[in-house]
Amino acid sequence: MAGYSEQKLLAVNGGDGDYSYSRNSLYQRQAINVVKDKINEGIMEKFDVQKLSSSSNTIRIADMGCATGPNTFMAMQNLVDVLKQKYKSQLSPTDDNPQCMEPEFQVFFNDCASNDFNTLFTSLPHEKPYFAAGVPGSFHGQLFPESSLHLAYSSIALHWLSEVPKELADPSSKAWNRGRVHYTSAPSEVVEAYRAQFTEDLGRFLDARAKELVSGGMVVVIMPGIPEGMPHHRLPAGIMADLMASSFLDMVKD
Repeated sequence: MAGYSEQKLLAVNGGDGDYSYSRNSLYQRQAINVVKDKINEGIMEKFDVQKLSSSSNTIRIADMGCATGPNTFMAMQNLVDVLKQKYKSQLSPTDDNPQCMEPEFQVFFNDCASNDFNTLFTSLPHEKPYFAAGVPGSFHGQLFPESSLHLAYSSIALHWLSEVPKELADPSSKAWNRGRVHYTSAPSEVVEAYRAQFTEDLGRFLDARAKELVSGGMVVVIMPGIPEGMPHHRLPAGIMADLMASSFLDMVKD
């Protein structure tokens, strides 16, 4: 039942200073807004609250890779709002069931243990429509008891790998990534090493969620992607990574 080891996992910048995640995560916030309607559509179409609420009046949601806010609060509010809407459309009080009540919500905020949970919880909305709890640990392993979650959510987090592929730091390997901080403009062996690590990590993530979710539960994942066949170095993120690598090398030389 223990989660995957996170000895080498890094967290986003904590606090609320100029260089903190909370003040430098506009891209992540925009991603949440862009896909909001799609998520709402999927929940209204696929999420069966009648089946899931038959054994409990509490809907449990987990944000995997929540960071420090405020994006996670906006995302969780969106989910609770649409789940309430779905509940009302599917289980409104009737003459046969006049006592039908809106469910309660419990939200688990998950990130690695080094995440700044103090900043996260001191900035929780005062009028939040859910009970909140923190769950430190790597989402690459199981974090919750089996069949305990109704909805698992992860936004702009799954691209974080559990570890750097070992061959990237091996001078004898064709995938040695010397002089770079990313796989842009790198040999195909470097790209393949990252791809293999991501495939392994994603498999762990999905296996863990499969155990934690109740039957009929839902996984919502938002993550960056690229068009098929487009070179990595032509993407905005790739260009930025190349510029960062160049700057870091200049700093080392100085």
